[in-house]
Amino acid sequence: MKLMEIYWFLRKDIATIEKELEQNIGAHHPVLKEASSHLLKAGGKRIRPAFVLLSGQFGTYDVNEIKNVAVPLELIHMASLVHDDVIDDAELRRGKKTIKAKWDNRVAMYTGDFMFARAVEMATYCKQQKVHEIISNAMVEMCVGEVEQISDQYNWNQHLKDYLRRIKRKTALLIAVSCQLGAVASGTDYVTRRQLTLFGYNVGMAFQITDDILDFVGTEKELGKPAGSDLKQGNVTLPALYAMDKNPELKEKIVACVKEGDLGESEIKNVITMIKETGAVIFSKQIADRYLLKAKEALHPLPDIQAKKALYEIAEYIGKRKF
Repeated sequence: MKLMEIYWFLRKDIATIEKELEQNIGAHHPVLKEASSHLLKAGGKRIRPAFVLLSGQFGTYDVNEIKNVAVPLELIHMASLVHDDVIDDAELRRGKKTIKAKWDNRVAMYTGDFMFARAVEMATYCKQQKVHEIISNAMVEMCVGEVEQISDQYNWNQHLKDYLRRIKRKTALLIAVSCQLGAVASGTDYVTRRQLTLFGYNVGMAFQITDDILDFVGTEKELGKPAGSDLKQGNVTLPALYAMDKNPELKEKIVACVKEGDLGESEIKNVITMIKETGAVIFSKQIADRYLLKAKEALHPLPDIQAKKALYEIAEYIGKRKF
């Protein structure tokens, strides 16, 4: 099953969100407009807007109100990707050239800033003051997470708690906020908001851990970027952390092989193979599955509506996804 099939009953509203995204990245300057459109056309799962819409189903659902939350959150996510690609010096995103590769770093940074500004502007249309507070706090935490990731590059002496805190800010936070704001914008009660936020946090943690696993087991065609990109960029993820803790000698080999600068494809493949042989992928999958179990448990108190079934199936999908 494809992700979109899970919430197919919301397809008209998803189309509305897509149209709003196109309109909001429009800019008077041709370079900004072209660069923003380039990223939008590269596609994406649009999972954050989907979470907003699904969570909104538990309250008084009005797509014309909900979109004022869903679109800004996707714009924030897109902007963070543009900035990430500059920091990581990435050439490919979803199988296509990144903005920094197609133009340059300066255009990429200003495009990301432009998307952030558009997100804040559209969020002002939302009537509930709480929405602005939540979005602002989320953006601050995301920035802190990005700085932490830069600080931790090529730092091989990390602990599991460092990794978990980093991915919370990098990924889980915005997914949790997507669920939370969908509930807030539709006027749900406190318990419903709390449970949906818990669901989003746990799904978000599992989503990023699965991403980090796929960097070791996926192909370039599946990932839209070269396998082993995290290692090459000095980003220490859960499989690498586990492998280095399990085998100190392997840690020495990884540190010796993965240094700042170019790393050959054959060297990356050898390091990946060594990491997988420690059982790191299996261990990481088990951690992701624990988060998914917590996510499903968070849904139990919620009313049995179609959106609840869809959220449950999304959690199942994330546990099995290959790209």
